[in-house]
Amino acid sequence: MTGGSKSQRDPSTAPERVVFIIDDDVAMRETLGSLFRSVGLQVELFGSAREFAQIKMPDAASCLVLDIRLPGVSGLDFQAELVDAGIRIPIIFMTGHGDIPMSVQAMKAGAVDFLTKPFRDQQMLDAVVRALERDQKRRDSEKVVTELRVRFDSLTSREKEVIVFVVDGLLNKQIAAKLGVSEITVKVHRVNMMRKMKARSVIDLVGMADLLGIRHPKG
Repeated sequence: MTGGSKSQRDPSTAPERVVFIIDDDVAMRETLGSLFRSVGLQVELFGSAREFAQIKMPDAASCLVLDIRLPGVSGLDFQAELVDAGIRIPIIFMTGHGDIPMSVQAMKAGAVDFLTKPFRDQQMLDAVVRALERDQKRRDSEKVVTELRVRFDSLTSREKEVIVFVVDGLLNKQIAAKLGVSEITVKVHRVNMMRKMKARSVIDLVGMADLLGIRHPKG
C-alpha cells in the first residue's frame, strides 16, 4: 500500500471484509473505526479522497463510508471519479448538512445509503452490512463469469460457432447446414463443447451464454 492511509489491514492475511472510512474529522473516523472493529470488520481510515486513491484495493468484499464534504475533492465528485474508473465499491454517504438534492444525486449514482449526522450506530452498521452483502454478490458473480470465460476460451473456433447456434435453438441438422458439415460432425463438436463448458443441459448452456453475452449475429 502506498500513500498516507492509516491501515488496519494485516498484510499477512487476506481480509474477509473491509470498511474504508473517508472523513476529515479525526474523531468521527476513529469512532467509526472502533464501531466496525467491534463487530469483526477490518477498517482503513483516511482523511481525504486523495489518500484513499493511493491504495491497492483488497481482494475482499468491501465498502466505503464517505463524508459528503471533504477537503479538496468532495464526496460526490469522488463518487463520480470512482464510477468513471470502473471501481464499483458500494458507498455509504454521511453528512452533517442535510441536503435532499445531494442525497438524490448520491443514490442515483449507486450509493447504498445517505446518513445525516448524528446517526445511530445501528443505522450505520445496518447500512454497512447491506453494502458488504452487495459487494460480495458482485464479486461472486464476477468470479462465475471469469470461470465461464476461461471455459469458453478453451473451445476451438468451430466449437464456438456451434455454441452460438445451439443457444439460438437450432437443431444439429440445421447447424450442419449452416456450417456446411455433416450432422455427425456437429454432434461431435457439440458433445465436446458441452463437456468443456461443463453444461448439463441446453438450458444450462443458455444461462452461461447469457452471462457471457454470447449472441447469434443478426442479419
